[in-house]
Amino acid sequence: VLDAAAREAVTIPAASSTRAVPGRGVEALVRGQPYAIAGARWARELEASGLEALAGDAERLAAAGNTVSWLLELGRPARVVALLAFADPPKATARAAVAGLRARGLRTLLLTGDNRGAADAIARALGVDEVRAEMLPEDKAGAIAALRSVGAVVAMVGDGINDAPALAAADVGIAMGGGTDVAMHTASITLMRGDPALVGEALDISRRTYAKIRQNLFWAFFYNAAGIPLAAFGFLSPIFAGAAMAFSSVSVLANALLLNRWRPGA
Repeated sequence: VLDAAAREAVTIPAASSTRAVPGRGVEALVRGQPYAIAGARWARELEASGLEALAGDAERLAAAGNTVSWLLELGRPARVVALLAFADPPKATARAAVAGLRARGLRTLLLTGDNRGAADAIARALGVDEVRAEMLPEDKAGAIAALRSVGAVVAMVGDGINDAPALAAADVGIAMGGGTDVAMHTASITLMRGDPALVGEALDISRRTYAKIRQNLFWAFFYNAAGIPLAAFGFLSPIFAGAAMAFSSVSVLANALLLNRWRPGA
């Protein structure tokens, strides 16, 4: 930790040619030398030297719920320069949101590219049913495809670039407001705010809307099934037939407007 004077004395060189590596990290040139901030999976793939020396610290930090990344100097082989730990606490409404989904009879599954320790810590804090860690974007999409292949109906909630393939693979993709453009363009639903509690509310209003559609279709078919034979056999005058059709339209509209009575959390 540097004091103010030390921070002013430190000059941080600018990075150039920055490139994101989906599911793995980011790399760039600093003073002509390639560096990368990598997750554990990518660091192992690069066979970076120095991983073993800091492995214990990485496990301790991950078990405490931190996201652990490695600063690597790329070369042959790559070399560990530093171990970085980031704390990313869940949103205040996240645990209640997960509890609400489980109360609706839904199974919750956390798919993350983060390390196992941090993923397990977050899953315990939120009460998630199952967690799968260190997943690449294609791994998330594959996991959702596997669930759908056995008959599960899957809704995927995400907000990042790495979530886009999984959002596309799910039956319903739900993007969080304020997330990346690619996530919002891929998802079927975009929430107006980045609040996990809105996921349950979106499911509620969707179910109610679907129920209203079914009710309106029933009454529309009922009016026609009853009115057309009566009119065909001369038992219904055109005046009453027109009135019945108008009443049918009004009743369908009135039934749909009952959705205005819905309130979040009701």
